[in-house]
Amino acid sequence: MYIVTRVCGLALGLLPAFALAAAPIPAAQFAKHAEIGEAALSPTGEYLALTVPSKDGSETQLQIVPLDGIGKAIALRFGKRQHVVAPTWTADDVVTVARAELEPLLGRPVSLGELRSTRIDGTNRQALFAYIEDDGVVRGALKDTGFADIVKVQEEQPGVALVSYRCWDCGEEPDSVIYSVDTRSGKRQEIERVHELADFIFDQHGNARVKMAYDHDNVQSVSYRPRPEDDWQPMPKTLVGGRITFGRFDPDAHTLYALVSDHDEPEQLYRIDLAQESREKLGGAENLAVTGLVFGGRNGVPFAVTYDAGRTAVEYLDPGSEWARLHSALTRAFPGQQVQFINFSRGNHKLLFFVSSDRNPGAYYLFDNDLKKVQLVNELMPWIKPEQMAPMRPVEFQARDGSTLYGFYSALGDGPKPLVVMPHGGPYGIYDDWGFDRYVQFLASRGYGVLQVNYRGSGGRGFNFVKRAWKEWGGLIQDDIADGVRWAVATQLTDAKHVCIFGASFGGYSALMSPIRYPELYRCAVGYAGIYDLQLMHKTDTTSRSKRGRAFLDREVGEDEAMLGAWSPALKAEQLKLPIMLVHGRMDHTAKFDQYRAMTAALKRNDHEFESLVVTSEGHGFYKPENTTELFTRLEAFLGRAIGGKAK
Repeated sequence: MYIVTRVCGLALGLLPAFALAAAPIPAAQFAKHAEIGEAALSPTGEYLALTVPSKDGSETQLQIVPLDGIGKAIALRFGKRQHVVAPTWTADDVVTVARAELEPLLGRPVSLGELRSTRIDGTNRQALFAYIEDDGVVRGALKDTGFADIVKVQEEQPGVALVSYRCWDCGEEPDSVIYSVDTRSGKRQEIERVHELADFIFDQHGNARVKMAYDHDNVQSVSYRPRPEDDWQPMPKTLVGGRITFGRFDPDAHTLYALVSDHDEPEQLYRIDLAQESREKLGGAENLAVTGLVFGGRNGVPFAVTYDAGRTAVEYLDPGSEWARLHSALTRAFPGQQVQFINFSRGNHKLLFFVSSDRNPGAYYLFDNDLKKVQLVNELMPWIKPEQMAPMRPVEFQARDGSTLYGFYSALGDGPKPLVVMPHGGPYGIYDDWGFDRYVQFLASRGYGVLQVNYRGSGGRGFNFVKRAWKEWGGLIQDDIADGVRWAVATQLTDAKHVCIFGASFGGYSALMSPIRYPELYRCAVGYAGIYDLQLMHKTDTTSRSKRGRAFLDREVGEDEAMLGAWSPALKAEQLKLPIMLVHGRMDHTAKFDQYRAMTAALKRNDHEFESLVVTSEGHGFYKPENTTELFTRLEAFLGRAIGGKAK
């Protein structure tokens, strides 16, 4: 039996109602950046590599922290105002990171596809993949124009990693290339090249054994090598009838654990024997896709699957296994929260894991497998008190066509409340899941109920669920959101006179399109970094510059000019009869600023007054805490005037 000793406490429960009312949480508390981003445990178990943002969020550094309590942490910068993500130990003393740029709506930086490595003492830094500008008469050493990503660390060759590279200027597709890279010296060797867009699954010896290629319509074809020395051949339909979304090999090099969908139904976990050409289903649900795997031990195979598009659940494949018992014990030690294994040290003596919930932004912990003890590494946002946050309740309801839809309702206390409907971005493949959301929690702290609907097109329920909403931006998707609002009114979570809609990116589109389609449901609308003119998007979006991108827009957004016009809020502004607030960053390269201009011009032509918040230095959403704080403050005042709440 595992005995888990917690050396730090988590305060769970509820404060008295009068305490919450007497001390409203300042908006700035929700806008602050997390103290740390990602964490990775060294193979020896002696160090942690952490990505740590600066206070203003303008830079993310790499910190190497010794775990013996004696050595001193080292902070490593990779350039002024530069960000790094995805710390990966490619040797006992070498960490490789990806250069990144801010993605404000995600609240974190994302990889640019450039890789850099360093020894843990800060010496021997290498640019592994990058585009280095010429400096006067000196030509930059690297001219990589593509996206690089570490796909496997070769533990049998310390310091060597396999890198998947998609070059944008080689081949028509372009080519997909695999390199073996010495992360100490920077030397690379091309291992394999295919003239198509493809992903690979490697066995534990570093051999590419499964290839998933994609045509212009994003249809996947799967090839495999029954033995490492074989040529590529189509994988039998009896093993993979449709598509693979993830896979990992057993050390035996012929057993593959893969998430498979045969007919675009929700992905299930299968154990596939390439030698025997047989497969066995290990886990899966009829209406929910497996969205996560939990692996046992260093380079181990999965012992559990997780689902989170509806009610979050963990399904143990073998509840009596060593790792299932450990995961279960840690889950009991942190009641009401999710436990996620991050990585193990060599020999499985130490485990780095992450704990979070709807009310807890999360914290990293270390588990000593020899002493059976848990130690806190760092909380992401220690100023957030879980007992003051709102619970996020999974809900389900029937859409008008009888389909079951899932979502979440968050609020402090019981009884009906003014409702803010918050559709997610995307729209395709993205979905809301159970976990901490600063926007949701801020709104709940101001007395609102928050409804999030995983409409048709959302991820987590299989590809058929996604495809159902292709070319339905202004149609079925808005119908599903409206059905969610009607369900909330019918179940007395709110009343019909106190509903507002607020969303970002595609959610910003929905915030303006839903009141056009269903004017009786909403009393105000807030569009944040939204798309408002679909015809304009077809002409100016960077996606349209490639054949694959144009195919995506035609296939999933639509190409009929009349339909695009009918489903463009900027071209239907005369139908908007409610208070409107628009929020945008001038540097937005996703929902370009011309979308904001188009929407505001349309409102002005119709003499429709509106509020706006535009920040010159921000992009697709706000990242700087002071700008997010202003957004929260302005949003609170706007909602208070329109539907009530604490700022009424």
